[in-house]
Amino acid sequence: MVSKKQKKSADNMNSRLKLVMKSGKAILGYKASMKALRRSKSKMILIASNCPHLRKSEIEYLAMLAKTQVHHYAGDNTAMGTACGQFFNCSVLTIIDAGDSDILTSITGTKE
Repeated sequence: MVSKKQKKSADNMNSRLKLVMKSGKAILGYKASMKALRRSKSKMILIASNCPHLRKSEIEYLAMLAKTQVHHYAGDNTAMGTACGQFFNCSVLTIIDAGDSDILTSITGTKE
C-alpha cells in the first residue's frame, strides 16, 4: 500500500521531470549518460529502481568522481520513460540544464 506522502512526492517528481524535458536539456540512456559524466557536463543523474545493480554502482562511482548529484527514482524504467514524455523505457536520465524547473535545488534538501 502506497502512502499519500509517497504518492504526492512521486507526482511532484514527475511534474518536475516534465518541466525539465520541456524547458531544460536532458539526456536519456545509459551510454549517453556515461559520456556526459566523463566530460563533467551533467548536473544530476536519475536512476530507475529496476536498473541492474552493476550498472547502478558504476554510474554512482563515476558520479562521485564527477561530483554530480544522484537521485534514485522511485518508479521503474517504464514509469521514468513515461514521466519524461517518451514512449519507451529509460533506466538512466542525465540532466544537463534544469531550465525553469527547481529539480536540482529541491532534491538536495530531501532524504530518501
